[in-house]
Formats: sequence, structure tokens, C-alpha cells
Amino acid sequence: MSKKWKIVINSPVVLGFAAVCFGATLAGMLTGGAATRMLFMTRHTSLLSPMTWVRFITHIFGHSGWGHFMGNMTYILLLGPLLEEKHGSGMTIRVILVTALVTALLSYILFPGTALCGASGVVFAFIILASFTGFSSGEIPLTFLLVAAIFIGQQVVEGVFTRDNISQLSHIAGGLVGACMGFAFGRRR
Repeated sequence: MSKKWKIVINSPVVLGFAAVCFGATLAGMLTGGAATRMLFMTRHTSLLSPMTWVRFITHIFGHSGWGHFMGNMTYILLLGPLLEEKHGSGMTIRVILVTALVTALLSYILFPGTALCGASGVVFAFIILASFTGFSSGEIPLTFLLVAAIFIGQQVVEGVFTRDNISQLSHIAGGLVGACMGFAFGRRR
């Protein structure tokens, strides 16, 4: 007798995040970027405006195009379910929200003339956090050191020597959020 296969929702937070990103990117494309600029992109507006604070979180959902979206979702869908299974849905949401807020605030303070959109900071948080597999208090995993050196080091070099529309700051900030949360999760165990 053959076993029937069924599709399961193995990672509700990550799948929901990817779906919202897809919807936000689609809305941006259908409106010629207007939806992205209005809802899914940080910019230097008054901190008294509620929309400034909303965009500090929602900027992670919008993407500048399908290539940007696909690149980020590949990593999110690869690493996210492993992290959600290991740390739980609530902790995965916290990683996403803290990364969104930290990257937006740093961009707002350090680069006031620069808009920010996309989930790249979340990708880097997930990459660094994933390197903490098997971490226990009092130990620093060699995989963490190598991943941090490769990914964050590359972003520092590109940030200094490359002029493009990619926010290396959000990559670095996301990586630092992932590292801090990885150490915090390791201590709790």
C-alpha cells in the first residue's frame, strides 16, 4: 500500500512573511512603485508621523523588483524553517521585528538621505543565527566566526569600496541582530 503524500505548513511565520513580501512587492509593481514608496520604504520623515514608525517595520516587506524579492526569499525560505523549528514561531517573529526596527533606525540616523526597503537585513540575521547551531553557554562556534567573517566582512568591504543601491548597513545590522539573538538563545538553553 502506498503512502499518500500531503503538503504541510511546516513554518507558518516564515511562509506568512514570504507571502506578505510577495503581496507587497506585487503591489509595488502594479502601482509603478507608489505602494512601495508609501508603505514599504523608509525615508527621512518626521518622527512625529505615525507612518514613519509603521515604515520602520514594513520596509522589510517591500522589494525594488522581482530579482530583489527572489534573492531574499531564497535565503528566507531556506533558513527560516530551520530557525523557526529550533527557536519557535514567537522567537522567529521577534528576530524579524527587531531586525526591521534596528536596520531602519540605523539607516534613519546614519544615512538620512537614503531610502531603505527589502528583507536583506532579515536574511543576514537568519544567516548569522543559523551558524549558532549547537551553541551552548561558554562556547563560540567556529561556524559562527567563519560565517561572520565571510558575510559581514564582505559587506564592510563592499560598503567602503562599492557605490550601489544596496544597503550594506542593513546587512551588517541584520548580522549583528542575528549574532546577539544567537548568543541570547544559547544562554537560555
